[in-house]
Formats: sequence, C-alpha cells, structure tokens
Amino acid sequence: MDKSNFTQEPYLLKNPKPWGYELIFTKPELPYSGKLLHIQAGARLSLQYHDAKQESYLPLSGRCNLIYEDSQGKLQTLELQLRQGYSIKVGQQHRLQAITDCEVLEAATPEIGTTYRLEDDYARTDETEEVRKQERQ
Repeated sequence: MDKSNFTQEPYLLKNPKPWGYELIFTKPELPYSGKLLHIQAGARLSLQYHDAKQESYLPLSGRCNLIYEDSQGKLQTLELQLRQGYSIKVGQQHRLQAITDCEVLEAATPEIGTTYRLEDDYARTDETEEVRKQERQ
C-alpha cells in the first residue's frame, strides 16, 4: 500500500451558475463527486438527464422541489424533505427548483458523459466533459 498519497490538502472550487452557485469539494481525479448547490429562490436547474452519471441529493436548508421522471415516463413534482436522501438514475429526467433560497448536497458518480438539457431557462446547451473542464479552470 502506497501511503504517500495519504494527505489532507483542502480543496474547494466555487462555480458560479445562473441559478446560484455550486461548491465542489472533491478533487476531479476522485472516482466520485461531491458538491453543495446553492439555488436562489424561484430559480431552477435545467430539465436534464445524464448518459453516464447518477446523482443523490440531500437538502440541507430552504425549500426545493425535485421534478423527476417516474417509471411511466411522466414528470412528477416532489417537495424535498430536509435531511432526507433522493436519487436519480442514469437516463432519468430531472430538475431542481428552489421555492426559497436553498442548499442541496449532491453526491454523484464522476462528472463524466454528457448532460442533455431538454429545457433550460438560461439557453444553455448540452454539457459535455470538455465544456465542464473549461468551466472549472
């Protein structure tokens, strides 16, 4: 076992978004990702799905809806309960929508593949791995 990489160097990247910001607290080379999403009241993320990424959410403060695709392919709206976990599968349409300013912890598989944006209030296009790299430099 190589113990030379047993370090605790802090890492945090603040990434501004049109709906608020995300604080990414995991280094890009890790096999998972973690971030805190701060979503402004009334704002919403794009209606999207991922071709390779799974996500889990833990709402920490405020009020937030999860719009998600159910097993029949219909979109449902669920107000998230604080400190309860919710998960999105690969290929499942979803969107977060803030009722009040809110903070949601996201744990996910690595930032791989493409995020397909079906609707976006900010006219953003699909997000590829190349776009993500440029955004986070």
